[in-house]
Amino acid sequence: QVQLMESGGGLAQPGGSLRLSCTASGGTFSGYSVSWFRQAPGKEREFVSARRWNGGNTYYADSVKNRFSIVKAGSNSAVYLQMNNLKSEDTAVYYCAVGRPITSTMSTASAYYYWGQGTQVTVSA
Repeated sequence: QVQLMESGGGLAQPGGSLRLSCTASGGTFSGYSVSWFRQAPGKEREFVSARRWNGGNTYYADSVKNRFSIVKAGSNSAVYLQMNNLKSEDTAVYYCAVGRPITSTMSTASAYYYWGQGTQVTVSA
């Protein structure tokens, strides 16, 4: 059974940094894509970033481009979201997800089958 576990959330000051981790287990993910979504209180879940599990292009929402990086560390089943220059509007619960989207649906939540439980990120002075 595939399980995704996020960690690394917490409180950061505006302009600060956090690194989220997503650890996958229970399956092999070659050919899959991994993504990060977030959901702020009272708002819909929104796409943050995605990449193919085995490399290739990375994808970012305009709101996080040049501030966030999605990184997969070698052959292990962990994917990271490095978040720099955090803003108050980045406050949300962050979820990692795995699925098989085509390029045009990389930012579509319904294209992902497996989801983690989420980790809270709060950006506040």
